Amino acid sequence: MGIFSRFADIMNANINSLLDRAEDPEKMARLMIQEMEETLIEVRSSAVKSIADRKEIERRLAKLKDGEKEWAEKAEFAIAKGREDLAKGALIAKRKLADQATSLEAELTVVEEALDKYNEDMGRLQAKLEEAKAKRKSIEIRMQSAEKRVKMRKTLHDGRVDEALSRFDSLERRIDGLEADAEAYDLGKDSAKTLEQEFADLEAENGIEDELAALKKKMDKKKAS
Repeated sequence: MGIFSRFADIMNANINSLLDRAEDPEKMARLMIQEMEETLIEVRSSAVKSIADRKEIERRLAKLKDGEKEWAEKAEFAIAKGREDLAKGALIAKRKLADQATSLEAELTVVEEALDKYNEDMGRLQAKLEEAKAKRKSIEIRMQSAEKRVKMRKTLHDGRVDEALSRFDSLERRIDGLEADAEAYDLGKDSAKTLEQEFADLEAENGIEDELAALKKKMDKKKAS
């Protein structure tokens, strides 16, 4: 069963709304285009038949007009020869052809109106078809873009990026550990050096005190003498 049941359904269809509500927009657009193209072929076929009908009617009308002219000439000839009875029969035959022509002209008018309608319908249907094709192209572009984004996200989340980040974090932690070891080693050396220096300073200070005391004692002796 098609999406549309008749020509009017296509003309009244809101393509955007139908595609937005479709579970598979690309498939729906493809089916729409297919059915529109088939409908367009049917309308064109009907138009072709109407064109053929118009040509046939025009040929028949031309023959009737020629017949009317011929009977009119015969009526004039009969009158000229004094045969009013024949002239009357010719005029009656001419009238019959004129009546047939009038009927055919009315039929031709209907066919021409139908052709005008077919032409209008085909224009509207072609515009609707182009709208559906443009929408399908837009859907295809969006789907391709979405597929690329999904592929990219799968690549980003397939573990390789996380694994690389994990290795980088591990390397950073290793560097931090080495730097911490170096700092701890330096701190230990600085503490030991400071302690040795304090003892050296203390011993040096003790020697200076002894020298100072001896110097004071010597100076006192010189003053006393």
